[in-house]
Amino acid sequence: MAFSWYTSAMFSIVLWGITDLFYKKGTDPWDRYSHLKIVFTVGLVMGTQALYQLVQMGWDYNPINIVKYLPVSSMYILSMTLGYVGLRYLEVSINSPVSNTSGAIAGILAFIVLGKTMNSLQLLAVSMITFGLIAMGLNEKNLAKEERNKDKFAKHKLGALALIFPILYAVVDALGTFLDDVYLSKLMSPEEALVSYELTFLFCGVMAIIYVMVIKKQEFNIFREKDKMLAALFETAGQFFYVYALDTNSVVVAPMIASYSIVSVILGRIFLKEYLSKRQYIIIGIVMIGVIILGFFE
Repeated sequence: MAFSWYTSAMFSIVLWGITDLFYKKGTDPWDRYSHLKIVFTVGLVMGTQALYQLVQMGWDYNPINIVKYLPVSSMYILSMTLGYVGLRYLEVSINSPVSNTSGAIAGILAFIVLGKTMNSLQLLAVSMITFGLIAMGLNEKNLAKEERNKDKFAKHKLGALALIFPILYAVVDALGTFLDDVYLSKLMSPEEALVSYELTFLFCGVMAIIYVMVIKKQEFNIFREKDKMLAALFETAGQFFYVYALDTNSVVVAPMIASYSIVSVILGRIFLKEYLSKRQYIIIGIVMIGVIILGFFE
């Protein structure tokens, strides 16, 4: 792989930040099957990428890896599906920062359980990123509460219950990242992990669309779903770089990549006209400084 861990992580941050924007644009708050339609679209694109990767590998791949990697794949796919549901009820500037405290959780697990280490400056940078993500999540929780109190006619007035989706995402995704670190360290290469995950996602996507169209008899025309397709493309591209970045020191990489929520917040402000307070700008600045500090260790 020609890219360093830092360059790969930065690609993932930017690509996944853009992904969240298109996820939100492609989510219909009135469509109860919207999240399953996204699962299918992402699965289709990931399956295509997996086939391309297999060609690049000369088809040197053992299908048993799909089963071996299933604990990781299932965590990732479940967390992403929970995230898609959350986007029906929450703005991307709320959903994404809360969800991506998962990077901090995964970093802590890597430090405590796997014994991963970092130097003093890396510790400072990771602490700044972790603090920023947690502060952003808490800040957005308070803003969401204020907005719900003002808007008596909200489309989905779930109150604090809506936050259960990004919170569950954070916990499940952190477990997936932790397990992924174990697998990449001891059990398989980044290429094998990537193909295994993408083929599993393809299978889940096929099952999801069968449920939507055959069992629930809902209409779905993928050619009319530009935003969902763009989200799937950026998601898959980000995943490609993610496995190479994580195949290093996850105690540093996991919190860093989780900062893609900052990109999501900024894009949500620019394109979706979501509000950003002065406090949010300060938090964004702290996280960006942390990411820049990590860049010195490329």
